[in-house]
Amino acid sequence: MDTQKKVAFYTLGCKLNFSETSTIARDFQQGGFEKVEFEDVADIYVINTCSVTENADKQFKQVVKRALKKNENAFVAAVGCYAQLKPEELAAVDGVDLVLGATEKFKITDYINDLSKNDFGEVYSCEIQEADFYVGSYSIGDRTRAFLKVQDGCDYKCTYCTIPLARGISRSDTMENVLKNAAEISAKGIREIVLTGVNIGDYGKGEFGNKKHEHTFLDLVTELDKVEGIERLRISSIEPNLLKNETIDLVSQSRAFVPHFHIPLQSGSNDILKKMKRRYMRELYVDRVTKVREVMPHACIGVDVIVGFPGETDEHFLETYNFLNELEISYLHVFTYSERDNTEAAEMDGVVPKKVRAKRSKMLRGLSAKKRRAFYESQIGTTRTVLFEGENKEGYIHGFTENYVKVKAPWNPELVNTLHTVKLTNIDDDGMVRFEFMNDTAISA
Repeated sequence: MDTQKKVAFYTLGCKLNFSETSTIARDFQQGGFEKVEFEDVADIYVINTCSVTENADKQFKQVVKRALKKNENAFVAAVGCYAQLKPEELAAVDGVDLVLGATEKFKITDYINDLSKNDFGEVYSCEIQEADFYVGSYSIGDRTRAFLKVQDGCDYKCTYCTIPLARGISRSDTMENVLKNAAEISAKGIREIVLTGVNIGDYGKGEFGNKKHEHTFLDLVTELDKVEGIERLRISSIEPNLLKNETIDLVSQSRAFVPHFHIPLQSGSNDILKKMKRRYMRELYVDRVTKVREVMPHACIGVDVIVGFPGETDEHFLETYNFLNELEISYLHVFTYSERDNTEAAEMDGVVPKKVRAKRSKMLRGLSAKKRRAFYESQIGTTRTVLFEGENKEGYIHGFTENYVKVKAPWNPELVNTLHTVKLTNIDDDGMVRFEFMNDTAISA
């Protein structure tokens, strides 16, 4: 190639997708491409798709339009979960040239021969049973923290979820490779690593397609805690039935793991949990939260919850609302249930009207705001460590404490990607926390 071709990326969805996009981007760069921002003019636009949100197809079409507005002759490729589940649908979107499934996405540069536009999108998609090998990935250069993938796929059969169809069986990276990647990330000056996967508590199962339990999640976090140079490690999301006492104890005494857990609940009603085919009852969830609070009273605990699942009556919803209201948690991620093709839940009776789903979602979002405020208030006057982010937002720099309190200060570029000991002083009108630096040499807020 005479001139260096430019490639741009757009990621929809979760932290896992971000880690994979970043890895795919490095492959392009090694192949001689120049990586540019998505808002820039590029020769190739790669869109990493998500199947979790209800508007996945609508979002995808909008992103394709944005790319073609920048360069109407650009080559557009779709990868990711939605590309695996509904490849033909994405290939039919005007302007899409290539759609790659779960295993093909990591070999994308092999599929790009010339960059001429296709009349119809070409599809290369495996049967999901073929996704039985592991490809490690991590994100760097996109923000002050890195997402490190340690596990992929899921063997759970939750009745609302398409992830096993999109990502295949549960499989894990080798311990050796995870530790190597972690060391590489820390060598690049990144201060925080977030462990990510589809079901990370299942780590150690299905290493490269076999079901031998060579290592457990506890083994993994124990070894990661010893890697020099990593200042912060965060566990992204872990199922309550897989969050063991030993892991909680390790985090409480850890050098690098921060006191922050994100534990999916999905419903506070045992009836609904059974219909969802979750692997625990609400009593176990209480037990996990109680254990975390016992050893780390200052820990941040986030909760995923789904509203409007088929058969969820007003009584069921109130059971969930009251359960969460009484539980000592810090914030909620609220998902409004939406039907997914090829899932058991989509065939269930007792469909909850969309308006009712929206109302319940609004109530839980209000509860989340109340919980977050109460958690922040409980932290005022405490001394914490803040990692500052790299973005100037309306004249302010933001950062997070180890226990996930969001703080703000007047913009100062010298603070970017630095850790400082601070005392939390008060909550601002926008709900973020102000602070004082705890040493004389630091810049005053």
